[in-house]
Amino acid sequence: MGTRVGSSSSLAGGRRVEARLGLATTTRKAAAVKLSELGEFALIERIAARLPVHRDDVRVGVGDDVAVLALDAETYQLATCDIQVEGVHFVRESITGYQLGRRAAAINLSDIAAKGGTPEHFLISLALPGELDVHWVEGLYDGLREEAARHGADIVGGNLSRTGGPVVVDVFLLGRVSRDEVLLRSGARPGDRVLVTGSLGEAAAGLGLLGRGGGIVAEEQEQVVQAYLTPRPRVREGRAIARRGVATSMIDLSDGLSSDIGHICEQSGVGVRLWADRLPTSGATREATELLGRPAWALALEGGEDYELCLTAPSGREGELMAEVQEETGTHLTCVGEILEREAGRWVVLPDGSEARLEGRGWDHFAGRVGARGTDDR
Repeated sequence: MGTRVGSSSSLAGGRRVEARLGLATTTRKAAAVKLSELGEFALIERIAARLPVHRDDVRVGVGDDVAVLALDAETYQLATCDIQVEGVHFVRESITGYQLGRRAAAINLSDIAAKGGTPEHFLISLALPGELDVHWVEGLYDGLREEAARHGADIVGGNLSRTGGPVVVDVFLLGRVSRDEVLLRSGARPGDRVLVTGSLGEAAAGLGLLGRGGGIVAEEQEQVVQAYLTPRPRVREGRAIARRGVATSMIDLSDGLSSDIGHICEQSGVGVRLWADRLPTSGATREATELLGRPAWALALEGGEDYELCLTAPSGREGELMAEVQEETGTHLTCVGEILEREAGRWVVLPDGSEARLEGRGWDHFAGRVGARGTDDR
């Protein structure tokens, strides 16, 4: 999950091309650094530094989950992609092809929702082992199609390749949003309130139960397991929030609230204080925490893959926004924190009233930090 940097490309011409791009000298002189030492987000920063923007239609590029591109005088094109790799993002024995299809589509839909956009066209690239059952692939596309259609989008193409390795599902999604309504990560201001949709921690609880039970869970635990396997993107809620013109920034919660609110802080140049005892959790999550040995608020704060929306809104207007969005969509919003000046830092008020520094503990693909998202080495 986390942030994407676009499709891969190759450079021809060897040393001459590298020298022209200023890469060869840097590569020879720099000490070898492993990706596991650098970490996912530091890697993205290094990649972004090598990709200057040349076109004037790029509003937001590398470093965000969604590229925002000028389409016409009134509209932005939105472009996002996300990959699911067997053994990293899923285990085939614990998820059906249909479930994986829905999940892969939902993750991309959530990115479009975070910009307040409308999803339109999917492209799907697959790398599949030759011995894979064709019915599994058909189920995958059934799930992709169903989740896309649920939000008014179509699958319009893609690519297939054979692989001797794991199943790879790479999903690309295009959407659009009015220039007057687009929500970025850079608009939060001191004094704003921090809001989230729905409840948090269900996906982390579901993942924990799947790992604990070897993929077998009790019937009463199905709610949190399904939250992990087939998340529901908040596309309708994202549109409702954007249309009202009250929110100042927004992001979807893929890596966990503690990590994702940090992206808003970085790009808006602000600090934040979250209130752990106000984080919304479901009864099913609270029941699961008794088995997992972690408090519900910790799963809500640090667990990833909920794909809820986190947004900021001016103090005094959050109540109006919360009421209007719930009336239109049926989804409850909760105020869970406040935006501070940058110099004030990032904090979480714990249930006992003490304050602790807020540290992003969501998933990092290369550094191997897990936080509340289980104990595997995904």
